[in-house]
Amino acid sequence: MALGRGLGAILEEVGQAYESEMGFSRASNDQIREILVSDITPNPYQPRKHFDQEALIELSESIKRHGLLQPIIVIDKGDSYLLVAGERRLKAHELAKISTIKAIVADVDIDDGKLRELALIENIQRENLNAVELAHSYDELIKVYSITHDELSNVVHKSRSQITNTLRLLALSDYVQSKLIYGLISQGHAKILVGFNEAEQKLLVDTIIGQKLSVRETESLAKNKKMQSVKNIATKDEEIFMESYKNNLTKKLPFTFKVKKNRLEIHFKNDSEIQNFLNMLPK
Repeated sequence: MALGRGLGAILEEVGQAYESEMGFSRASNDQIREILVSDITPNPYQPRKHFDQEALIELSESIKRHGLLQPIIVIDKGDSYLLVAGERRLKAHELAKISTIKAIVADVDIDDGKLRELALIENIQRENLNAVELAHSYDELIKVYSITHDELSNVVHKSRSQITNTLRLLALSDYVQSKLIYGLISQGHAKILVGFNEAEQKLLVDTIIGQKLSVRETESLAKNKKMQSVKNIATKDEEIFMESYKNNLTKKLPFTFKVKKNRLEIHFKNDSEIQNFLNMLPK
């Protein structure tokens, strides 16, 4: 399936409708209509799960004062309308208790695949989409259309590195992702936590939130944490080596001994043990 097919048809209709609305050209169809909010069915493939309540209230108040500046896009399904783009605007209308909404009624047939594509691309192009939802949208586009990061970069007009770094957020635990979604940490904070295990991520993110750490302070904290982890691993490796070394000595030396740093102490009970030890040394 080629990414982007079907999008042009709807965007062309949107452009024509706006031209008609603004008086730039004569249109044969009245594509912009006032339709009942209750007649609209949400896009089932909308990947966005979290809408900032404060931002919705602000948009709702703006719509009450100034009206809706950008119509939503719907498809006429006969007994109802299927929302293609504009769920946030629709939710703001519901919050404002406005019974009708300005909508562009696109006269095109669209299958489930195109509907999912439009929802994903609309979310990706939205400036206030949170980083986790953006990462999930990127991931779904890559999986559904079997495209590379470079190909996705060309489609959504983002750099390859931006896409790759955003996708790395999916490696974070659900706990950390939830803190990012609700704005308790920034994407800059979150990127630093990639690579730590789940327990370490929780400890670090709780510290970030509790102490209100900046990204730079978090980088320093994470660096110290990694250094401590390396030291712990080195200490553990040394302990394992020393235990193995002692076991080997026990098998070869029938004497009491102690292993200290850079030193081996052998304790002899009598002269006979000393002589036995000397006999063990290579001539």
